[in-house]
Amino acid sequence: MRIGILTGGGDCPGLNAVIRAIVIKSINVYQDEVIGILEGWRGLLEEKYMKLEKSDVRGIIFRGGTILKTSRTNPLKIENGLNKIIKNIDKAKIDVIAAIGGEDTLGIAKKLFEAGVKIIGIPKTIDNDLAGTDYTFGFDTAVNVAMEAIDRVHSTAESHSRVLIVEVMGRHTGWIAIESGMASGADVILIPERPFDIDSICDVVKKRHNAGKDFTIVVVAEGAKFKIEAETDGTMILQDMEKDAFGHVRLGGIGSVLAKEIEKRTGFEARFVILGHIQRGGTPTAFDRVLASRFGVAAVDLIHKGEFGKMVALKGLEIVPVPFGEALAKTKTVPDDLYAAAEVFFG
Repeated sequence: MRIGILTGGGDCPGLNAVIRAIVIKSINVYQDEVIGILEGWRGLLEEKYMKLEKSDVRGIIFRGGTILKTSRTNPLKIENGLNKIIKNIDKAKIDVIAAIGGEDTLGIAKKLFEAGVKIIGIPKTIDNDLAGTDYTFGFDTAVNVAMEAIDRVHSTAESHSRVLIVEVMGRHTGWIAIESGMASGADVILIPERPFDIDSICDVVKKRHNAGKDFTIVVVAEGAKFKIEAETDGTMILQDMEKDAFGHVRLGGIGSVLAKEIEKRTGFEARFVILGHIQRGGTPTAFDRVLASRFGVAAVDLIHKGEFGKMVALKGLEIVPVPFGEALAKTKTVPDDLYAAAEVFFG
């Protein structure tokens, strides 16, 4: 069998571990031929390929990023994009596609499956917001990077008696914020699922200072929103109004806005740190390396069982197949009980 692999959307730690697992399992167990598709869906549109041998994936399990490169190319925004992809898959004599990506990449995979393409998915997103799987690889690394950064700013905040806001990734969900914030002992954690009242945040800061705790650490997800009125969800802070190929605006700046508002309303010095793409890069954690490897191995078995139109997923301790429709049906948000546990430590 001739298997094509692609990585789409943003890069994240663990992608190379998946590629390695698919290549080794395919060749060693099934004697398959593995074709790397470069730059995500763009590679299928522009016929950019490389044959992958076991020698190509030696020593890549600890590397961040993806040896296949990636892009945010959306075939639906290109005239006859899906048809071109289907034609090029047939032209390259690729029997099945293994698409590694998040909601956008797997959304395209779902449409290709509905058009008759044999395709399976592997879930990848540092936001951990894909339904159908307990965890996505890349998330644990992002949380640990954020946690270490927050740990480091504690000393500066305490030394200068400052309010320090740490802005982490999280467009629609606050998984990175809630877990890194809890792990690092943050005093306030703000997530997109719960629009916040700036006066309440300032009250926490004032109470801490009045109690002799003259510094405060606030962790905020980039998609967190101010509560404008009791019945509204507020609006997200944007870097600009430009959108990517999948219609996503560029978020960023909530940390800066918060720092200015808190300093103005409390009189205490406030600073902000935006971690940004630091969370995406670098060496994956052991958890992400193992999970990504298990996903890759399971994906090859899924292919040889003919279970197309499905995504491999972690359920408890098991790797199971989940139909694309179920996996993409909704966004997995931070549950109320987890946020309630974090709130115990606020202030």
